[in-house]
Amino acid sequence: VQLVESGGGLVQPGGSLRLSCHASESIFKLNVMDWYRQAPGQQRELVGGITNRGATNYADPVKGRFTISRDNANTVYLQMNSLKPEDTAVYYCHALLSSPSGWDNYWGQGTQVTVSL
Repeated sequence: VQLVESGGGLVQPGGSLRLSCHASESIFKLNVMDWYRQAPGQQRELVGGITNRGATNYADPVKGRFTISRDNANTVYLQMNSLKPEDTAVYYCHALLSSPSGWDNYWGQGTQVTVSL
């Protein structure tokens, strides 16, 4: 499974961005699709995710500001509103797929989000 993120960029505090993650296979075949982020000098952290049944979850720092959604084919979105400087990070798309040998993990290449004046 290949994942390609897009939509990152520079935005002022309080602004919005929408990230996209396009998968090479139907997202409904993937058990979970998540968004992670990694700021300079920090560990990669979970932002939130969506299951193949449509259930979503979010990390506390982004609850009420970020929303994960999907289309009916291959793309998952991360809508980010009320952005703060501390949201600055490289954002990664991740997919989890159940297989006979266990769980397979797939990562995108990441897209930079910078929140600054």
